[in-house]
Amino acid sequence: MNIRAALLLLFLGGVARAGAPAARQPLLPSGPDPWVAQRDGFYYYTNTQGDRISLWKTADMRRLAEAKPVVVWRPQATGDHSASIWAPELHFLDGKWYLYYTAADQAHNDDAHRHVFVLENASPDPTRGQWIDKGMLKTHFTGIDGTVFEHGGRRYFVYSAYVDDHSDLVIAPMSNPWTLAGPQVDIAHPTFAWEMQGGRKILEAPEFLEGPDGKVFLTYSASACWSDDYALGLLTADADADLLKPESWAKSPTPVFASSPRHGIYAPGHNGFFKSLDGRQDWIIYHANGGAGWKCTARRAPYIRQFHWSAQGTPIFGEPD
Repeated sequence: MNIRAALLLLFLGGVARAGAPAARQPLLPSGPDPWVAQRDGFYYYTNTQGDRISLWKTADMRRLAEAKPVVVWRPQATGDHSASIWAPELHFLDGKWYLYYTAADQAHNDDAHRHVFVLENASPDPTRGQWIDKGMLKTHFTGIDGTVFEHGGRRYFVYSAYVDDHSDLVIAPMSNPWTLAGPQVDIAHPTFAWEMQGGRKILEAPEFLEGPDGKVFLTYSASACWSDDYALGLLTADADADLLKPESWAKSPTPVFASSPRHGIYAPGHNGFFKSLDGRQDWIIYHANGGAGWKCTARRAPYIRQFHWSAQGTPIFGEPD
């Protein structure tokens, strides 16, 4: 074995011992809108399936494909959250598990009737126990892709709101995991050409990330998901900023994560973040297409990639590979 090969094996072994994935290949053949939560030494993964919500439980994200998906919830046949079950996110809040997801009415399955809903489970293991329907979050606009985060002792909800002919990012404080309280503030709307590809002006799938110095970041997916130009944008706020003021947020002028034709990865987006089990490494999970022109279908597969931080405390996601 030559020295280069030996060093490579040593590196991969070190990553494996850290509990983080070593290879950047699709985790599953299909997995739009992937999400990962961590607790008690396990990763809990989910993605859009359309007619149900399933969870995968694993101690090693490299071996996600070996985990058996557990269907934890199915919608009723009719009602305001009976169809198009999209973008589930699992969060542990106030001692319980919560699943936030987008849905529409089977009888009116269109953007004018899409909302974010939430389920609650008191079991320590979210693949077990009973999921209780806590209903719709009362947002001012219809919309999709709700997420929750905590910063500075406050809890916030952010979603992609349908505003006129475009999709904006709207933030609101929460009084509990299923109730919005206080102002609902539009903090970002499409302004750059790269946010308007595919015939739509879209900012969607906001995700929270806290920097090493406490700075607040929100990634988002820009443009239509059926466009190869679908990419990640970034909003930044100071650690002590009032997150309910639009002027607190600065938008990066260019995408921070975009298609890589040389690596055969297209339309990366709808991401989440997680750490290695030892807490030393930061990873991004995202869906992407393995070919150009694959559009916005179940061919979108989940990928993972370790990322790093600049000296200024800004995330460096690199290039999908």
